[in-house]
Amino acid sequence: MKLRNQITKAIGAHGFWKKRLMSAIESGQSEFTVDQVAKDDACEFGKWLHGASIPEELTGTADFEACRELHAALHQAAAEVLRLAVSGDRAAARAAIGTDTKFTNLSSALTLRMMQWAASMR
Repeated sequence: MKLRNQITKAIGAHGFWKKRLMSAIESGQSEFTVDQVAKDDACEFGKWLHGASIPEELTGTADFEACRELHAALHQAAAEVLRLAVSGDRAAARAAIGTDTKFTNLSSALTLRMMQWAASMR
């Protein structure tokens, strides 16, 4: 799959994760553990991002590095939201995923940076 398509696919997949986290907040349960969510190389995009299929000339770019850093930080923020959700602290979990939070700001920053990276591959 082309690199631009992988990035576009990742943007959609990460949007879906917010829905999963909201479901975990409502139910207090998740099919994933906090430790699984914290790993930035276990999701499909993370496997690709940490894998060998990205050409070497792109792995040294500022876009690539920024995406890796933001992606890792987003996984940490998502893991914290999930930790709060499965521990039963729904109010804190909702607050952690709300507007102008670490999770939301990282998600927006990562999406923007992935879009910029994809656009640079023309």
